[in-house]
Amino acid sequence: MNAIALQAPRLRIRGPALRRALIAGARRVIADRDVLNKINVFPVPDGDTGSNLAFTLGSVLTGALSRRTAGAGELMRRVGEDAIDGARGNSGAILAQFFTGVAESIGNRAAIEPGIMARAIRAGSLSARQALAEPREGTILSVISAFADSFDPDRRVDDLRGWFAPALEKARRALAYTPQQLPVLKSAGVVDAGAQGFVDLLEGIGDYLSNGQIDAETLETESEADLEAAQAHQEVIDADPAHRWCSECLLLGEGLDRAGLRAAVSDLGASCVVVAGSHSRIRLHAHVADPQALFDIAARFGRVESTKADDMRAQARTAAGGSSVAIITDSSADLPEGIAEQLNIHVVPLRLNFGDQDYLDKIGLTPAEFYRKLREEIVLPRTSQPSPGDFRRQFEFLLSHHPSLVYLGVARAVSGTIQSAETAAQRGHPDRTFIFDSANAAGGLALLTIAAAEAAQRGDDAASIVALVERLRSQTLTWAVTRDLTLAVRGGRIPAWGKPLVQGLGLTPIAKVTPIGKLSLVGALMGKKNVPERFARYVARRVQAGQRYRVIVGHCDAPADGELLLSRLKSSIDCQDAWLAETGPAVGAHAGPGALVISLQPVIAP
Repeated sequence: MNAIALQAPRLRIRGPALRRALIAGARRVIADRDVLNKINVFPVPDGDTGSNLAFTLGSVLTGALSRRTAGAGELMRRVGEDAIDGARGNSGAILAQFFTGVAESIGNRAAIEPGIMARAIRAGSLSARQALAEPREGTILSVISAFADSFDPDRRVDDLRGWFAPALEKARRALAYTPQQLPVLKSAGVVDAGAQGFVDLLEGIGDYLSNGQIDAETLETESEADLEAAQAHQEVIDADPAHRWCSECLLLGEGLDRAGLRAAVSDLGASCVVVAGSHSRIRLHAHVADPQALFDIAARFGRVESTKADDMRAQARTAAGGSSVAIITDSSADLPEGIAEQLNIHVVPLRLNFGDQDYLDKIGLTPAEFYRKLREEIVLPRTSQPSPGDFRRQFEFLLSHHPSLVYLGVARAVSGTIQSAETAAQRGHPDRTFIFDSANAAGGLALLTIAAAEAAQRGDDAASIVALVERLRSQTLTWAVTRDLTLAVRGGRIPAWGKPLVQGLGLTPIAKVTPIGKLSLVGALMGKKNVPERFARYVARRVQAGQRYRVIVGHCDAPADGELLLSRLKSSIDCQDAWLAETGPAVGAHAGPGALVISLQPVIAP
């Protein structure tokens, strides 16, 4: 018998075992997400690194890792694609690029020898570093590099646990060193959150290699580092309004130019730029002043999908502490300027499009820009509800900093937005998430949201807040007047014969939100002159005398008429608070430019 015959067969990593190891690692990160959120201070203290990593790995768990596969190479290719598609935040995009680099190095191999895996991990580390426009040490990159560099591709391996354990230990030491590399971490007394998340992933894999168990133990939900870390870095956000929006999109195509895209985004003046992906699928992440400008640049390189933009100022306010109940609404609420910041209200944007171009309502496209396009474009705009994923991402973040949240949504009778929120809640924490159908929109939804946010600031619990807005719902009234029915006819809101009839009679129609949230014609003004003044008198005659009200007047690109209408209402009705707001596409897409909206809510004792 020759010497070759006496050698033991080489150890190989096969698809089923690799899948189970990755499941264990992903579950460990998801279990630790609240701790990661609390120690998140770099690059900004927005307290969402844990949620972002959980969403990134959640996409992998429900995608590639939910299906059995025979080949390790095919598995890693799917893992990389799912991670890129679901990547959230800086660390999520970097982790996704690491997986993609590993997958590209492995290729189509059905089984992987440890030496090949070692080279693939090193390739993934390099790929992750190259994804960043400005790599920083002391972050997840440093820990990935330490982990990758610990493997010797030429070493013969007979024991996977003995092969993996030293690399994990080196990653732990690199994690502990991150405060020495980034002063903001040392000042806050924490390690880098993204780096900790990567070590969590490795520890979950290590546990599987040791005992073969997939399910990770429930981890501690508290950490020695508390939210003072966020407060210590708050001035960074306040001093840098040019990078307020944490923005992302998915870019699809063939032969995508990652280097060209990175250069174009850098020319925009963006920070925290990550361009992660392959020649056919790229996840773009950047902090910018104008999310739509970023998406427009991306559209020059491929097809843009899955846009999102998070307000890091709002996230920092939440991470820094406050009320026990988070309040969130959607962008169909016409919140007066500054109110969301004052009352710490979070907003999930609706999505709208003109033809093939998609926008995030009031973020990617302001109301003023929307009405300009409405006048210029031939294509009728369409609004669509946020996806359950849009809600789930926001809910997960808020619930990592608050015991509970209350979402107040546009009327179920006119939109599927409430249903999307309910789906997200059921997949997350239904016991801590309260979904409220406002049966309203525009200023009416805004007034209910303001009342809820004020109650939260007073310290009311979620059940009490829901009881309050239920009392106010039927008393919160909204009317709208429009001078032109063209869009309402084109959108199918009224029959085609309605427009010539109204025009022939010289009427200005008035609609009112019904108790279930639909707009219904209830009257009209004769003629087109002095509409603001006469609309104010019409509404004043239909409210309770002697009652104090809060009022929001919304205008569809008609600020002068809005100011006049508000002034007339204040002289006709006892107003405790009165605001002027821009009415967005949820109403404007059907009412058209020049429309006016009045929403009133009686002042009641809390």
